[in-house]
Amino acid sequence: MIETALLPFGFPFMTNAFLIALLVAPPAALLSCFLVLKGWALMGDAVSHAILPGVVLAYLLGLPLIAGAFAAGMSCALLTGYLSENSRVKRDTAMGVVFSGMFAVGLILFVAFPSDAHLDHILFGNMLGIGAGDLWTALALSGPICAVLLLKWRDFLLHAFDPAQAQASGLRTGWLHYGLLTVLSLTVVSTLSAVGLILAVALLVTPGAIAFLMTRSFGRMLAVSVLACTLAMVGGVYASFWLDSASAPTIVLVLTAMFLLAFGRRRLEIAAAARRAA
Repeated sequence: MIETALLPFGFPFMTNAFLIALLVAPPAALLSCFLVLKGWALMGDAVSHAILPGVVLAYLLGLPLIAGAFAAGMSCALLTGYLSENSRVKRDTAMGVVFSGMFAVGLILFVAFPSDAHLDHILFGNMLGIGAGDLWTALALSGPICAVLLLKWRDFLLHAFDPAQAQASGLRTGWLHYGLLTVLSLTVVSTLSAVGLILAVALLVTPGAIAFLMTRSFGRMLAVSVLACTLAMVGGVYASFWLDSASAPTIVLVLTAMFLLAFGRRRLEIAAAARRAA
């Protein structure tokens, strides 16, 4: 029985999938808390889609994919801010226009210049094809991202709730704003090989939403978010082995199920409180 349960850990490709899950989960979960509170869920979606042209151009030019992805992600974020600040178009509308346009450019470049890269792996990830280079890249990005978010979480939190108060308190709100955008772009890049561009938004939103429903303090929200994301990623990879399913979508389904459970628990608590008050 135990040997059967431990069977997935005996395959090198599964071991690498578990390792990339453990490396990617903490930064994505921590960042998701700030995105949920700040109302930047769509920004995560926009950046994850918009890095496609950067990845394709970097591949064609022989540059590291991480460099192209980061440049495209930051370009999307900065262009969205410029359009919303210099026109009557709202930020969410500008996001939709920018990320759909950049995603379309990436698809056109990919078709126009055939390469050995698989579009499915870029869009949906390839956890069972993770190599040593992907693990080192994830480790190099995850460590600094977690350090920045944990060391500056109070500043980011105040800026998320009340930017005017943050500025009055002497915080450099410009640095916080663009620093969070930088962290967002780097986090999307770190998840690229694991869950791809399209499914990355689930890691950037759902863990924070789960923790938001289950906790009342931001410190606990961070901890619950990391725990939920880690369990979902490891559990999703493990379940995909036995279900013979793709790992990344399985992870997203596990996260969605956890969110529904958290939502149901919250509704039961509200109903119980209403009965006591009556």
